[in-house]
Amino acid sequence: MKARSAIVYSVLRLLAFLVPFGILMLFPVMQTYYWLAAIFAALIGLSLSLLFLRKPLEHATSGLAARRTEARTAVSDEDAEDAAADAAATPAAPAAPAAPAAPVAPDAPLAPEAERPDPRS
Repeated sequence: MKARSAIVYSVLRLLAFLVPFGILMLFPVMQTYYWLAAIFAALIGLSLSLLFLRKPLEHATSGLAARRTEARTAVSDEDAEDAAADAAATPAAPAAPAAPAAPVAPDAPLAPEAERPDPRS
């Protein structure tokens, strides 16, 4: 993730709150009820960020998602060592017995040697 995109988005969100708050504080009524000015500024800032800050949000979140997938797919040294130790400790599995080439009916006569197919082909 590029830290620049996250910083840009954070600064723009702060500005989307602070500018309306500053404008609202110019009114004498809002100076008395500063908490009401903060609520209105938060609602205005949220609306502005939803409408105008989609691109910076996408850049910031795509960087976070890429960083998270890299962290998940990276194999740590401990995992690699554990896998190597497990592979060395487990014995090799025995080979499975070979299956017959063709099933033979129990009552069918056996073919003479000359007519039998070559098993090596």
